[in-house]
Amino acid sequence: MNDKIRLPRRAALGGLAGVLALGAAPGLLRAQSRTTLKLGHLANEDNTWHKACVKFAEEVARRTNGAIEVRVFPNEQLGKETDLIKGIQLGTVDFTITGESLQNWAPAAALLAVPYAVRDLGHMDKVVGGPIGTRIAEEITARTQLKPLGYFARGPRYLTSNRPITKPEELNGLKLRVPNVPLFVKFWEALGAKPTPMAFSEVFTSLQNHTIDAQENPLALIKSASFSEVQSHINRTEHVLSWIYLVGGSRKLSRLPAEQQAAIAEAAKAAQEYERGLFIEDERNLANELTAKGMRFVDVDKQAFAARGRDAVANALSAEIRPLYEQILAG
Repeated sequence: MNDKIRLPRRAALGGLAGVLALGAAPGLLRAQSRTTLKLGHLANEDNTWHKACVKFAEEVARRTNGAIEVRVFPNEQLGKETDLIKGIQLGTVDFTITGESLQNWAPAAALLAVPYAVRDLGHMDKVVGGPIGTRIAEEITARTQLKPLGYFARGPRYLTSNRPITKPEELNGLKLRVPNVPLFVKFWEALGAKPTPMAFSEVFTSLQNHTIDAQENPLALIKSASFSEVQSHINRTEHVLSWIYLVGGSRKLSRLPAEQQAAIAEAAKAAQEYERGLFIEDERNLANELTAKGMRFVDVDKQAFAARGRDAVANALSAEIRPLYEQILAG
């Protein structure tokens, strides 16, 4: 006796569709899977760099149709700058923002913050976007496995004091706090000041009790540290105009499909352009806020400052990168 069970045609087709669906499921899941990457940095949520990182994450998601999610961790949540660099090298972090700290591995990165090398934002774009910037980026990638994807401007450094300073001669004997960077010490010594390396946390009290006479920093730090309470003048020296890179792990990026690598590169450029607009507006707002707090902005003879310090800067740079510095000056 034939005991075959005959199914209605509709039921049979439905069963076949179910089998096909089950068979296709693994491939479907693969197509819909999402890669999650981590971006850690030091800035707080109000900082333009953080806002640019959020923009980068949004652009990556949009340009990959959601296939890649970039999670942004501000406020040193994933560690300090050196921790983040090492994390990318180990593969535990995927992106960060970093700058001249990379000179510990790649000497050319020292050029990101050299007194009076970069003249203005237009000159910066020419340097970073040209052969010199390519050389710096390639050295960083080769020696650190961090690939520069885009760059953000950093606020110019200004000299604050309790009297106007318009030319180098007025710096003679000025006790000036500087970060513990030999290049900065040599530069200010050449201008006639008495530079004193000191931790940033000690600066306010030292200004208050007149251990030092002056300090130098970007407007954002002048405001956040309340230096308006102990300093009356902001001298527009703009002696360091530098940039910082948005970097990703070169090995991790190289394992992504070519179209996703391209999408990440395009997202970084979009974030770079977005940050520039924020940066210009932020600098203008900071100047207005500090003026409202009673600080007076003073124009200075920047060419005289630059000329007085140029030899000291060149001599402080290694022979390896000095030619690049000269090229920046000539550009």
